[in-house]
Amino acid sequence: MNKSTSEVEKKYNKWIVILSIVIPIAVAALFGVNLRKLGYDVEPLTFLPPIYASINGLTAVVLMAALWAVKNKKLQLHENLMKFAITCSVMFLVMYIAYHMTSDSTKFGGEGAIRYVYYFILITHIVLSIIVIPFVLITYVRALAKSFDRHRKIAKITFPIWLYVAITGVIVYLMISPYYN
Repeated sequence: MNKSTSEVEKKYNKWIVILSIVIPIAVAALFGVNLRKLGYDVEPLTFLPPIYASINGLTAVVLMAALWAVKNKKLQLHENLMKFAITCSVMFLVMYIAYHMTSDSTKFGGEGAIRYVYYFILITHIVLSIIVIPFVLITYVRALAKSFDRHRKIAKITFPIWLYVAITGVIVYLMISPYYN
């Protein structure tokens, strides 16, 4: 790693740490805030879950396309797809928070073994969605710094986690959607 690469990464390291801590804390805090229960006259955004689930699905497709692009040496396409995947993840997050701040949480109504399957998928989805944040940011910064050997090493960890989070986001939605009011 040359000096300029190191400087680029150092410049972003503080932001990676801050965002990796602040995003999960903010989501958890805002998840517990329901504007309607606080007396605000806001319309419940009940139309959002299928949209943000679709965005999760789109993210999974984009991640797969980005992998194909890099393996076929279409580096500009790979870069553009990865920026789009990050944008999709941010859009998901904003809509997810907006939904939960304006709507009552939906309880999963399945019974028996499917209940355990649902909660296993949900819990792993949530835990890995927190864990993947610094991985995505570090992977992206290493690409910005043109530290491609190090970028590839962490991308091999980031990619399957991010793909799992995107796919399980869709699965969680499909499993809980019959119980939405």
